[in-house]
Amino acid sequence: MGKSTDRFVVKQKEGAQLTDSGLMQVIVDKETGVNYLWVKSGYAGGLTVLVDAEGKPIISETEK
Repeated sequence: MGKSTDRFVVKQKEGAQLTDSGLMQVIVDKETGVNYLWVKSGYAGGLTVLVDAEGKPIISETEK
């Protein structure tokens, strides 16, 4: 098989979907390095960009 074509990778995972705090995942876009927070609890969920103290997106190093 060739190179993986998945654009996003789960960097960190905490919790569980059916708990009060829900499932939280930090997801990284492998093309841009931008970090996102995905939270899912029951039938609801939300996605947001993670930012630093200055409001700039948190960017991880990517493999090129």
